[in-house]
Amino acid sequence: MFTRRALIASALAAPAAARVDLGFADNALRPTTRAFPQKGEMILQRSNPPLLETPISVFDAHDFTPNDRFFVRWHYPFPVSIDPARHRLRIGGHVGKPLSLSLADLARLPRVSLAAVNQCAGNGRGLFNPRMVGAQWGNGAMGNALWEGVRLKDVLALAGVKGGAAAVRFGGLDAPVNDGAPDYEKSLPIDHALSDDVLIAWGMNGQALPLLNGFPLRLVVPGWYSTYWVKMLDSITVLDKPDAGFWMAKAYLQPANALADIAPGAPAGPRVPVSIMRPRAIITNMVDGAKLPPRTFTPVQGVALGGDQGVKMVELSADGGRNWVPVQLGPDHGRYAFRRFRGALALAPGRHVVLARATNAAGVSQPPGQNWNPSGYNRAGVDPVRVEIG
Repeated sequence: MFTRRALIASALAAPAAARVDLGFADNALRPTTRAFPQKGEMILQRSNPPLLETPISVFDAHDFTPNDRFFVRWHYPFPVSIDPARHRLRIGGHVGKPLSLSLADLARLPRVSLAAVNQCAGNGRGLFNPRMVGAQWGNGAMGNALWEGVRLKDVLALAGVKGGAAAVRFGGLDAPVNDGAPDYEKSLPIDHALSDDVLIAWGMNGQALPLLNGFPLRLVVPGWYSTYWVKMLDSITVLDKPDAGFWMAKAYLQPANALADIAPGAPAGPRVPVSIMRPRAIITNMVDGAKLPPRTFTPVQGVALGGDQGVKMVELSADGGRNWVPVQLGPDHGRYAFRRFRGALALAPGRHVVLARATNAAGVSQPPGQNWNPSGYNRAGVDPVRVEIG
C-alpha cells in the first residue's frame, strides 16, 4: 500500500527526472521518469492522474512486458491506499442474487491464466499526421502480460443473470474530481461478457497487480482495447438494455468503418465505440532516424499482435511495399499475446525506409497507408522506420 503523500511526491518529482527519449523522432524531447511507485524508467505523458508510456526498447528485450515497465493510463484520480482484505466486488442489477465478494471469495472459483496484450485505443496518436489533441503516445501505450484470475462468467453465474440481460457494466474506484462528471464505467454486450476469455484478474506476470495497473482487481478483455479493461474493479452491473452512459455513448467513438478512417477535416459521419484491436507489427531494435553500420544483412526485430486473433505472419519491406519477405516468428503464447519476430534485410549504404506488417489468423493485414481520425484511435497502418546505413 502507498500513501497519498508518496504518490503526490512522485508526481511532483517526475518532471525533474526528465531526459530525452530517442524512440520518438517526431517528438524527441519527451521526458522520462523513475519517480512512480513500482515503476522503472517510463516516458512521462502526464503526472496526475498518471499517464506513463513504455519505452520501445523494453519490447525488444521481453516477450512479456515487465510489470515495472508496463504502461499506465488513468482518466480520474484513484485511491492510493487500498486494503485488499476489505475490498469488495459488488454484483447487482438484472441478477437473481446481488452479491458482495471478497478477494478470498473470488479465489474459491476456478483460477485461469491467459496471455493478452493490453493496448490503449490511442496508442500511436502522436505519430498521426496531422496531429490531434489527446495524449501524444508513441507506440508504447501497450504491453503484453500473463493475467491470472477468474472468468467473469463464473462470477456472474454466482449472481444468476436474469433472462433479457443486454449488457454488463463495470466500474472502479477512480472517481471524477468535478461534481456532475460521469463515473468511468464501460460495458460489454452480454454474450461477450459470458464468453470464456473475459477475466477478473488479480495477478500479472506471476505477481499481484501493481497499484498503477489496477490493484487489487481489473477486468481483462482480450482482443479489445484497454478502455474496457476497468482498473480497481469494484462494481459489476447487469443491464437489461444497452448502456447509454457517457463513456459508451459519447466517448471512445471512432468512424464506423473497418479502418476507423476519414480524411482530415471531413465530417465525422456515423461513429461506433472502439472495440476490437487490429493487427500491428512494431519494429523494436531500431528507431526512426537511426544511423546504422553497414552489414551484409541488417537485423530487424520487433513484436506483433493480431488483435482478437493470433498472429499468422509478419513481413518486411525496404522498397516501399512493392516486395515483402517473411520473417521468423518467436514463441506462440496464445491468440491474444505478442508474437516476437526476427528477420534481416540487405540494405546498401544510404537511406532506407523499413516496413513491417502483420497478418492475423483471420487473414486481416495491416494496410500500407495509415488511417486517420480526429480522436487518434485504432492506428492500423504500417509504421515506416527511416534509417541511414553507413
